[in-house]
Amino acid sequence: MATVKASMAGTVWKIVVAEGEAVTAGQDVVILESMKMEIPIAAEQDGVVTKIIANEGDFINLDDDLLEIE
Repeated sequence: MATVKASMAGTVWKIVVAEGEAVTAGQDVVILESMKMEIPIAAEQDGVVTKIIANEGDFINLDDDLLEIE
């Protein structure tokens, strides 16, 4: 199991996957907003999204958990 973490502090603008969805390494899974810029966060491995931890609109800090992939 791998945890996708935030690469910077910001607001979760959009979660672009759902629990149970298959993802591939490099696929965008969450989009953060910071300083009026959209920052895509990609999965680092292939797998299935088992748990979405963050919610749209949440403020998150660097290295906060966003979702889990198994």
